[in-house]
Amino acid sequence: MGDVLAGIHATWELESDALVIRFDRGIRTPKFFHVLRERRVPLEALASVTLMPGKRGTVVLHAVPRPGADPLMEAAAGQLKEGSDPYRLVLPAEREPLAEHCRDELRALLAALPGAAGDGVAVESAASAERFLVAPPTGPQSFKAYDGKATFDGTSEVAFRWSWTGATSEKWKAGDQVFSVRDLCGVEWRSPDGVDGYLRLVPRGGGPRAERPDQDPMCVVFGRYGPVHESLTFAAAVLAAIRGKDRAPVPVPVAVAAGAGAGAGREAERRDPGAVAERIRHLGELHQAGLVTDAEFSAKKAELLAEL
Repeated sequence: MGDVLAGIHATWELESDALVIRFDRGIRTPKFFHVLRERRVPLEALASVTLMPGKRGTVVLHAVPRPGADPLMEAAAGQLKEGSDPYRLVLPAEREPLAEHCRDELRALLAALPGAAGDGVAVESAASAERFLVAPPTGPQSFKAYDGKATFDGTSEVAFRWSWTGATSEKWKAGDQVFSVRDLCGVEWRSPDGVDGYLRLVPRGGGPRAERPDQDPMCVVFGRYGPVHESLTFAAAVLAAIRGKDRAPVPVPVAVAAGAGAGAGREAERRDPGAVAERIRHLGELHQAGLVTDAEFSAKKAELLAEL
């Protein structure tokens, strides 16, 4: 064992009981891989491995994880683009013989696992793991979103601290939030690749919630802030902590945009004039203190006035 195969943006090393994936830190490497750095994937976490032709003279080795085995992929819920899939290893086409050898070695290891179905399949692909088999990101996690900063202490608490220039009046009125992991049953992550990305915590017991993520105090939105590379590892860490409290997360489907009619109706709702006026006053104080630029002050003031 100990076979090493270096590809584009990552390197695979086969051990007797795991696949170790180390990600490059080059300027051409996806920033998401910079955050991951290295992952050790137990063989029991894999369902199969394939080798397929890639784009522009490449081949792609793809280790397919079992559903429910990796908190990162569980949180992603199928939203990762191919270029950001940590289980794909892209190699130049001339290295295909080495890739075939690696595939065959990995398939042999999977076939030797208890309950293997043969032909490189460790378990039936439809079977879900009863627990996370791939270690989640460890230690405190944090990232900056458009309307606030999210922090997780790594074990028991998630906190959202709102940005005065990004958060809506509803979140500003609710105040900064702190949530116990024991009170959560899941995490909903919508990819920041689009303009409507967000990370939303799912409470135990249900109850009424704001339909719009930008008005929900249990949600931070990515908005115009741009890609948030740390948000998925954050979601995976929180999800693993929830399951670690012996409370299985509730599967949350990927949200879809509301219809135009419903959206127009919500936009037509009037906001509390007093709350908007108070927020404009505080924004003016930040502007006078030099903490907000003229352009930021004008843009945010216009946005707040539009809520009336």
